[in-house]
Amino acid sequence: MASGDFCSPGEGVEILQQVCSKQLPPCNLSEEDLLKNPHFSRLLLSLSQHVDESGLSLSLAQEQAQAWKKVRLHKTAWLRSEILQRIIQELLVDYYVKTQDTSLTSEDKKFHETLEQRLLVTELTQLLGPSSQERVIPPLLGLEKADLLELMPPSEDFVWMRARLPLEVEEQLKKKCFTLLCYHDPNSDSDSETLKAAKVWKLAEVLVGEKQQCQDAKSQQKEQIVLLEKKSATYSQVLLRCLALLQRLLQEHRLKTQSELDRINAQYLEIKCSAMILKLRMEELKILSDTYTAEKVEVHRLIRDRLEGAIRLQEHDMEKSRQVLNTYEVLGDEFDRLVKEYTQLKQATENKRWALQEFSKAYR
Repeated sequence: MASGDFCSPGEGVEILQQVCSKQLPPCNLSEEDLLKNPHFSRLLLSLSQHVDESGLSLSLAQEQAQAWKKVRLHKTAWLRSEILQRIIQELLVDYYVKTQDTSLTSEDKKFHETLEQRLLVTELTQLLGPSSQERVIPPLLGLEKADLLELMPPSEDFVWMRARLPLEVEEQLKKKCFTLLCYHDPNSDSDSETLKAAKVWKLAEVLVGEKQQCQDAKSQQKEQIVLLEKKSATYSQVLLRCLALLQRLLQEHRLKTQSELDRINAQYLEIKCSAMILKLRMEELKILSDTYTAEKVEVHRLIRDRLEGAIRLQEHDMEKSRQVLNTYEVLGDEFDRLVKEYTQLKQATENKRWALQEFSKAYR
């Protein structure tokens, strides 16, 4: 570190490479940021001595590693018991399947029945929980462990079954290992059993190697992501500077001639618009000249004269009718009374004429 609270450009690069990229979690910092914030640079160097690459303190990281070690040990023990439990259940399932298809020997039936009986009694005993002296709540279905122990198979059958069980479990595990090998390497399906066993023996190492390759690839991907983020930030700054430069060039050079260019473009568009209007008018006149010939125009003129004459006659008749109506309006209510009386007399005459016609039809 340089004298005082400041770092030189070379030291800034060293801090970025050793501290920000490796010892601390990924952070988007540049050398320029460290030069502008010297106290922050010293803070990063101090933090790098007390935290790991995940951001945890060294003591807490050590405690976390020990805790994970204990978790893995407990997980391994649980997986072993879980695998054994599932293998035994699969043996019983295979036994029930075989009883439907083939005839089993008495020894096979005895083995599977003893295994099933022992497994069920053990599981039920575990469900009951602690003994009656330690139990607070009443037992399940009022059963005690002594009641279940009476259902245990005979001791000689249990000893015989226990001696045979490892062989059955080993055979079942071998089938599963071969299945896993064929899934991992389908070409191994046609190999002999001895060759398959040799490949299964090395399968764990192969899987560990592939897992390590995946982890290395993930680490490289993480480094590439950090590098990409740094490049993206750098490129963004460069692009911003380029945009600022382009904006300055536009303001200094293009905008000076923009008004003249706009005026010329406006004149051009105006002339073009006038030409288009004239062209449209010419097309309109051309269509009219093609549509209306001299004969058609003469016929239309005659038709128009006749229609105008008819209109004048109608207007003359309408004027006469209007004068008659004005005369009637002068008479007032008396004229209305006479019209109503005339209407009633006409209606009565029509009724009597209809009745006379009906009587004439009846006496014919």
